[in-house]
Amino acid sequence: MHSSIVKSAKGPVPLHAVKAADFRRWMNSRPKREQDWLKAAHFSAKDGELILIPGMKGLAGAVLGLGKGTDKYALAQFSEQLPPGAYAFADIADGYGGANGTLAWILGTYVFGRYRKSSKREAKLVAPKGVDAEEASRIAEGIFLARDLINTPSNDMGPDELTEAARDLAKTHGAKISVVVGNDLLKKNFPLIHAVGRASVRAPRLIDMTWGKANAPKVTLVGKGVVFDTGGLDIKPSSGMLMMKKDMGGSATVLALAHMIMGAKLNLRLRVLIPAVENSVSGNAYRPGDVFPSRKGLTVEIGNTDAEGRLVLADALAEADAENPELLIDIATLTGAARAATGFELPPYFTDDEELSKDLMHHANNVQDFVWRLPLWRGYESSVNSAIADINNSPSYGFAGAITAALFLNRFVTNAKSWMHLDIPAWVDRPKPGRRAGAEANTARALYALIASRYPVKG
Repeated sequence: MHSSIVKSAKGPVPLHAVKAADFRRWMNSRPKREQDWLKAAHFSAKDGELILIPGMKGLAGAVLGLGKGTDKYALAQFSEQLPPGAYAFADIADGYGGANGTLAWILGTYVFGRYRKSSKREAKLVAPKGVDAEEASRIAEGIFLARDLINTPSNDMGPDELTEAARDLAKTHGAKISVVVGNDLLKKNFPLIHAVGRASVRAPRLIDMTWGKANAPKVTLVGKGVVFDTGGLDIKPSSGMLMMKKDMGGSATVLALAHMIMGAKLNLRLRVLIPAVENSVSGNAYRPGDVFPSRKGLTVEIGNTDAEGRLVLADALAEADAENPELLIDIATLTGAARAATGFELPPYFTDDEELSKDLMHHANNVQDFVWRLPLWRGYESSVNSAIADINNSPSYGFAGAITAALFLNRFVTNAKSWMHLDIPAWVDRPKPGRRAGAEANTARALYALIASRYPVKG
């Protein structure tokens, strides 16, 4: 259980949360002394308004305004702002306490403190009765793992370090892990992963982790692990490289999701594949116009070396697809076009499976880890064709970049029963309670809810 959650405490301070529309009724239910204090403070339950209520000996309570009540995780503001002490949920608006409130509380404690000292948060929450605090902790731990990996700059988060993070996770949960490194990628037939990463002094690799019973339903996660992207010979401008430490956000997110799945002991055989590379520039960098074979057998013409993510994913997806998994999901910070289309708060996803799409939307909305479906529009299929090879990694069509990237990946998936591609930002640009500006495991909570509903623990 997370360190900010306790099973019990002596005289915890009661916490209240109220919507603006319910404020008058709620206010009339409070003791006169509290009413007088809140009136003097001009408290009106506006969104994010937090008032501490003094008592004869310390705090008598705290009340948070929820405004219109649109954010289920607003209670993260308690753990973000309250002074040290023990607290317990008291009069909380429906839908905000319980499991949602517990997870929100834990999410609000996150601090990335690797490079500078940060004050330790001492506020503790007494676990609400009937709430699975272990489950909330497990979800938050996965999110924190991803945030830490993505927030870490590339000099300290290369292919080696990403591999060690995967090894640590495998050890924690008793999973098996193997890694194909450097020129062994060519021997093992992963030519596209090798081509993208060969220019770096940090060797490219494919991380392969498996967990669960071999005869259980196969669920495979593939995460883009480009630890830094210069753009290669089609080099990015300096402004385009500033945020490239987050280009491995897909791999961090699948590790977060894997932690949730394995920790819950869901009834499935999990496989995680991460092509971990640095897209760098040197004398042996791959070039625009080069043609490479792929693990799938398709030949790929390089139209642009800055469209490297789809190349490394192609080999990993081909390996995953060969096992005929029941569910195959890839997650990647793949295109700027996705951000132009739906912004940072609504990552797009692609699938031809209508039932899978319906389920994802249901769970994403329920846990407020929002996504939006974009079409695998076959009318754009010809844009990824090549005049001299089977396929080109840089579409000839100058629009719909997120869709054409998804169509490229789709060429490498032919056997999986269901496939889904998610194009995430791995970042929060407009902070909210429990979600500070910076790294984020977008879609991990939604996907976990989906997978847990399909493959529940056997009783």
